[in-house]
Amino acid sequence: MAIQHLSDEQISTWSRSQKDEWWFKNIFRGDMPQLSFRAAITGFLLGGVLSATALYILGKTGITIGVGLTSVILSFAIFRAMHSIGLASDYTILENNCTQSIATAAGYMVSPLGAALAAYMLVTGNIIPWWQMVIWMVVCSILGVLVAFPMKRRFINEDQLPFPEGRASGVVLDALYTGSAASGVYKARLLGWVGLAAALYQMIISDGWMKLVQFKILMMDKWAGLKEPWYLHERLDTYYYNAATQMNLWIPNILGTDFRKLGLRLTLDVAMLGIGGLMGIKVATSVMLGAFINFVILAPLMIQAGEIAPRISPSGAVVAISRTEIVNQWSLWWGVTMMVVGSIVSLLARPEIFTKAFKLLAGGKKEATTGQDLLRDIEVPLWISYVGVPLFSVLGAWATHSFFGVSWLLSFVSLPLIFVLTIICVNSMALTSWTPTGSLSKITQFTMGAIDRVNPASNLIPAGMTAEIAANASNLLSDIKPGYMLGAKPRQQAIGHVIGIFAGALAAVPLFFLLFLPPDANGVRSATTIVSEQFAMPAAMQWKGVAEIIAKGLSSLPTSAIISVIVAAIAAAGIEVARIITKQRFPLSSVSIGLGVILPPESCFMMWVGAMIFWWMGSRNKTPGTKGHDFWVDGCEPICAGLISGAALMGIGNAIINVLM
Repeated sequence: MAIQHLSDEQISTWSRSQKDEWWFKNIFRGDMPQLSFRAAITGFLLGGVLSATALYILGKTGITIGVGLTSVILSFAIFRAMHSIGLASDYTILENNCTQSIATAAGYMVSPLGAALAAYMLVTGNIIPWWQMVIWMVVCSILGVLVAFPMKRRFINEDQLPFPEGRASGVVLDALYTGSAASGVYKARLLGWVGLAAALYQMIISDGWMKLVQFKILMMDKWAGLKEPWYLHERLDTYYYNAATQMNLWIPNILGTDFRKLGLRLTLDVAMLGIGGLMGIKVATSVMLGAFINFVILAPLMIQAGEIAPRISPSGAVVAISRTEIVNQWSLWWGVTMMVVGSIVSLLARPEIFTKAFKLLAGGKKEATTGQDLLRDIEVPLWISYVGVPLFSVLGAWATHSFFGVSWLLSFVSLPLIFVLTIICVNSMALTSWTPTGSLSKITQFTMGAIDRVNPASNLIPAGMTAEIAANASNLLSDIKPGYMLGAKPRQQAIGHVIGIFAGALAAVPLFFLLFLPPDANGVRSATTIVSEQFAMPAAMQWKGVAEIIAKGLSSLPTSAIISVIVAAIAAAGIEVARIITKQRFPLSSVSIGLGVILPPESCFMMWVGAMIFWWMGSRNKTPGTKGHDFWVDGCEPICAGLISGAALMGIGNAIINVLM
């Protein structure tokens, strides 16, 4: 059933009161169950699980994956199956919408863990206690929700802004519940079977799972005398290198540097195949180009020139050249420059984001509203924001000062800047579904760093607040958009979003310690384990790089690194200008190229392979309604979500088993 909406003329000529009356009479679904107990529990549990997968992928790629549509399909399938066997009544469309609000909010909670907070620990070496992480994240996130409340009626009710990502969720929900439910069941089955296959593969390549199966269940260490469990090597080239060692075969190298030191490995990582399918061929090709330039061309040259060399750690141990050392010693600087310059130029190329945002700050057009407010009992009362924003601002400043040592003055000084940047970010989300939290947070980071260059927390933590507040404000309104389209109560969706905040924090923070801060044999945790061969933590590395440039200045870098920074800045600006001139048809992205510099090249290659597979099969199956189109085009997101979820959940399980065993 087509979703009703106002015409462009009605949007431009009607008053907000008229629009509210039309919505109330034509769209609002009255007392249809929405934030029911089962919707809250389902959203809380799905949000926790999906935020765990999001954290796993964030650690590997620096990308925060959306979980909204995945939660829509999963909750639809779960309750449709339970209804068919008589265990529960079917989910209503508004219950599902509320579930996706909770789950999406939970998924966004992982962002600071893989960015500002991880960067703070990398720079300072201090481990933030888990409870401080939870408090700071929850306070910032709720502050974002409170900031968003007053914008809802302006952006959604009055201006009817598109919020493309939220609108997509609304269209999918409408299709599932009033259109062809068979399509939703097909996508759910596709997600489930692909997820199961990915999980089984991930189990076979995981040492912990194989140890559990072979040693604890099959007892092969007892009767077969096995000392180590068998498992398939995820890095397929391991078999060649083992044979090469025994048979004295050729070891691949570039200018005398072993492929393995450069990170040039052949790894079958199915989660990266899924990420590539979601990002598309243009972005994946840019990522691959960045990895090729850095690890195949520049890194061997810098190693040969002595700019990248083995070093002595503070403990006196020799740290050999590896992919991580290449990034830390040299490549980080030009990679970060590509991302920061590219994102800022891209942001400045959208002046409507700023003009509309500042019109909102100025108050916009005024209208006299007469008569009874029809939405009074279902909208979020504005007094909650008027009371809550000052209260949570003080709480945020207190947490920033008490937990990270940022002065009270800087804590409060950063708040007005954060609120202005949040409004810009929300407006960007409304128009494009793009939340420029990275570039906007860098504005905060450089501004606060100019005031205090000594304490890295003074720029990292306020910038982290910018990202978290802006992301939650933008995400809340994007979640409320499908609810507005389908006739939901915005007050209940807002409550659901807060439930998701707690679900994400409670699931992601313990998992962060498990995956990135495992204790050593003496029970001591170290920030040195945050970045590893398994988890490149590219977002945190970007934040760390900016913080170190603020603290030390460019003069502290080697001359070759400074030259690379200048060239990268010019190239990034040129690429983004080309994208602007060609209306985004230029095939490269400077931000994605910079990401490829920091990511392991083996991951970049698998993302490119995944994107190539879906691009190739999509081009061969363009006709809607055919089996190939249903599978490769309409089924792209469920397939990719299955690959990511299955691999991530089993990877997380492997980490838990290794800790326990």
